[in-house]
Amino acid sequence: MIPRKLNPLDKLLNEVDQALRVVHTKAPTTGRVNPSQLLDKNLTEVTLSDSEKKLSARLMRINHAGEVAAQGLYRGQALMSKSDEIREQMKNSAAEENDHLNWCETRLEQLDSHKSYLSPVWYLGSFGIGAVAGLAGDKWSLGFVKETEDQVGKHINSHLNKLPAKDNSSRAILEQMKTDEAHHAEVAVEAGAVELPFPVRKVLMPLISKVMTTFSAKI
Repeated sequence: MIPRKLNPLDKLLNEVDQALRVVHTKAPTTGRVNPSQLLDKNLTEVTLSDSEKKLSARLMRINHAGEVAAQGLYRGQALMSKSDEIREQMKNSAAEENDHLNWCETRLEQLDSHKSYLSPVWYLGSFGIGAVAGLAGDKWSLGFVKETEDQVGKHINSHLNKLPAKDNSSRAILEQMKTDEAHHAEVAVEAGAVELPFPVRKVLMPLISKVMTTFSAKI
């Protein structure tokens, strides 16, 4: 059977559906097991103090918000990509980011906390940024992926250092996310990513990240 070619309205509805899934429901995953479920029960059934739970929840909420933003970025870039191969690569990476999204949300529920109430803002804003990057051309779009994943890796390292020592479940999730983000960056480089201009890498992107992490930690 020949696959149906989507018209602009189809594509728009598809993106609206994806946005609603990411922001309001459990997004579809690749089927990978949550890393925290692979730990020995003695490591996961540890009681955290109220202050430790609040700290872990704040950090995992930031990471969840980052994964919401990653979905928007990848979907916006994929929509505007001129290459079928790059488009599929973006969608494959987005699927793995959905795993991260759901793992973080599950951990927030276990910590009796909530995801950022600003998730729709993070998704829509990132989708717009991703679309602009996609319009700039695939090599620049891939460069944006590479720089984004590098910065996410640094944030995860920071959070791993800040997590309560007893929070093995959150740690296992973040360790796997760190591995995946590094892989996504490598794939982008292999596909032809170019280095972004200094002001974008060192000023604009860190500023956007700072705004998101500050607000998502609290709201």
